[in-house]
Amino acid sequence: MIVVFAGGSYFDWFPLRGLTSNNFDELSLLGKIGDYFWHLTLPVTALVIGNFATLTFLTKNSFLDEINKQYVVTARAKGLTENAVLYGHIFRNAMLLVIAGLPAAVLGIFFTGSMLVEVIFSLDGLGLLGFESIVNRDYPVVFGTLFIFSLFGLIMKLVSDITYTLVDPRIDFSSREN
Repeated sequence: MIVVFAGGSYFDWFPLRGLTSNNFDELSLLGKIGDYFWHLTLPVTALVIGNFATLTFLTKNSFLDEINKQYVVTARAKGLTENAVLYGHIFRNAMLLVIAGLPAAVLGIFFTGSMLVEVIFSLDGLGLLGFESIVNRDYPVVFGTLFIFSLFGLIMKLVSDITYTLVDPRIDFSSREN
């Protein structure tokens, strides 16, 4: 749908292939940056839209589960405003589940659909490189792309754990026993 309206023959707003225009070398620095982002608009949009629904569904269900819990009813009975209940009680606890699912969602956005998007938009990226190296049995490249994907996944898990403590300061990883 995006390709038809924004990059196809109907509107032709964005380019469908490659990362740069034919006159990329003649552009100024600001023009090169603008051209690069102009070419990235459709691939990034295609990657984000595919997994946006999953993250939205997880967030909605997490908030609906927290709204019906006893501590929320107690907070409302104490006379707190709706904003105080929502942001002070519900948001903090509901976002923990969303943050726990965020690394998986980000990895899904960037890696699961990346090969398909790279093929559709004629981009040379890690997803296509990993796939072609598996087909060609180029094991050093397979292990290299696997290492990069795994490293990124571990970094996202670390960011998730750090974000836990920012959202809910009651969580303390240093007090855990081995």
